[in-house]
Amino acid sequence: MVTIGDVARVAGVSRSTASYALSGKRSISPEVREKVEEAVRSLGYTPNAGAKALATSQTKVIGLLARFLEDEFAPAMLQYILGVTNQARERGYDTLLLTDEDGVAALKRISNSRMVDGFILLNVAENDDRLDILRQAPQPGSLVGLPGDPTGIDAFDLDFVAAGRLMVETLHELGHRSLILVSQPEHVLERGGAYVWRLANAAEQRAAELGIELHHHFGSSSQPEIGRELEQLLDEHPSATGLLLNNEAAAAALPNVLHSRGLTAPADISVIGRYSDDFARTFSLPYSAIDSAADDLGRRAVERLISRIDGTVDAATTVVDLLAPRIDDRGSTAVPPSRH
Repeated sequence: MVTIGDVARVAGVSRSTASYALSGKRSISPEVREKVEEAVRSLGYTPNAGAKALATSQTKVIGLLARFLEDEFAPAMLQYILGVTNQARERGYDTLLLTDEDGVAALKRISNSRMVDGFILLNVAENDDRLDILRQAPQPGSLVGLPGDPTGIDAFDLDFVAAGRLMVETLHELGHRSLILVSQPEHVLERGGAYVWRLANAAEQRAAELGIELHHHFGSSSQPEIGRELEQLLDEHPSATGLLLNNEAAAAALPNVLHSRGLTAPADISVIGRYSDDFARTFSLPYSAIDSAADDLGRRAVERLISRIDGTVDAATTVVDLLAPRIDDRGSTAVPPSRH
């Protein structure tokens, strides 16, 4: 195994000088630093993580708390995990993924061990019991998701209220007057998934203001249940000319459902979903959708967290950053059939 001593020998400097050149803890001339860096590259030297942590008080690791829940669609959660891990890697940080069912215990354990420099929390609930622990932790944290009380913690999320309104307004402008909204399973709402009711309540309110009939259903998160539910909804509401999907499993199941009924979008029914562009590509979804912005949210959360780790932002100032929704138009909306 290549050591710092090997680097020093090849660079023609002392061991301490090589160490200082790599750590930045002392001023080293550009010429000497270049020799050390060239030796590192030629030898393929990787600093010992434990020794580096002791020298810099940093581990260069971010703790990511996420849970794969049975009543949520796992591929959708993976998009958020990738958004965080990809950005962390670009910034030179590894990611420790924690999927413990007991998030409070996991957060306490990792925080006390000083294994990470900071935390990012996914699956953020309206009244999330991890937040008090995070507020007391010596490491900073960021949230991907908006809780009821984000005091003292940076939070990043899609503006789900604006998203619900935008969905309804887009189809209203095309002449639709009867719509179906399929949300996440009701268990997600009961567990504190506030994004579900934020979007649904906003959509229902805007529909009422515009004189639109909106049929709201809490869908399942897996096949074949969600497929059967979509079939039933289309049977129960034959006058509905538009589908709004705040449920990734429903979006993934819809192509087969429409094909089995001999329907196409937008000729027979208009569709607007809410999921990431990567998700759409993964499942070859042809539907216009509000981008859930998993990559962007992960990038923002990581950047803010690293700024806190580095001490380059005011420790007393936190942000709540809600991304304005935008619809990626994939051609699945049009005037309702009766208006062609």
